[in-house]
Amino acid sequence: MFVPRWYERDQEAGGRVVRDGAADPDAWLAAAYSDTTLVTRVGSLHADHAEPGTLVTSGMSTSSSTEPGLVVGMYRHADFTDGCRTLVTTGTGYGTALACHRLGSELVTSVDVDPYLVKAATDRLDSIGLRPETAVCDLTQGPLPGEYDRIVSTVSVPSVPPTWIKALRPYGRLVTTITGTGLILYADKTPDGGAVGWTSYEPASFMGPRQGDDYEETVPESVWDEAKDGDGEASVSRHFLVFVPETWSIRSMYQLDLPGVEYRHRWHPDRSHTVWMTHPDGSWARAHATGPREVPTVYQGGPRRLWDPLEDILDRLNWTGQLPVYGARVTITPDGETTLTGNRWTATL
Repeated sequence: MFVPRWYERDQEAGGRVVRDGAADPDAWLAAAYSDTTLVTRVGSLHADHAEPGTLVTSGMSTSSSTEPGLVVGMYRHADFTDGCRTLVTTGTGYGTALACHRLGSELVTSVDVDPYLVKAATDRLDSIGLRPETAVCDLTQGPLPGEYDRIVSTVSVPSVPPTWIKALRPYGRLVTTITGTGLILYADKTPDGGAVGWTSYEPASFMGPRQGDDYEETVPESVWDEAKDGDGEASVSRHFLVFVPETWSIRSMYQLDLPGVEYRHRWHPDRSHTVWMTHPDGSWARAHATGPREVPTVYQGGPRRLWDPLEDILDRLNWTGQLPVYGARVTITPDGETTLTGNRWTATL
């Protein structure tokens, strides 16, 4: 009902191909009942508006129907109870439908920054008898359209917006993920107007917020070129080569320490491996290992060293066997300042 068309990866074609459910009902059913995320928009092109079979070879995912198990996991963290008025994010409308099924449509408000997504989801919800309040709203910027006992965002945020705290009723709960990390954060509103809670032990990640049709470029290509060819300051790492986005806890810890870093990597035919890191301020790092059991040589340039904080995180991981980001205590002030603490470690978003 909520995903009539979607993008599917095609390795041979080298991109994503638009699949049309009505043209292949068996594949449609299998996709709908798989516990995977279905990408519905790449860049500014929504699958609903593309011809079946369209191949897209570039662009970032900008909307999706989230993996069902993860949606349910977020709702379990929200600890729904009968009668709790709840704000959720729209996307395809699938998660909104689940919330309506659990709570009743009259208690659910669903918002998204994209007018088409809101209209399409509203129509599809209505077609199966679900009529929650829906609205076009930038969840991270503007005021929310009401007061709520629960706020559940399947859009990640760099920090908790103060508007969420204001819109939460006393002892209400918010659930979200932190942009660039694998952290689910849940917190309950306290009498002083702030909130306290925890990060979950289960990792998860969602798309970050966007204000336009697509995500804006944050790191200029010139910085990537410098990372590829620049000499920089050379050193030898103390650890085997790590590609940060593939490691949940390291990725989370690093993002909290130094937000905004972007990553690329490549395995070469000779089994050597190169990782690149860049930052919008022009900083870059390149690490190259000649084999999977060799420590890399690292080159760094720009105003700050991007690889050095990673070395410190790997030192801590080797020394303690774990990182303190999961199961950390969360404290949120009334103005949204969010602090995570655990095992003699503190990070403020």
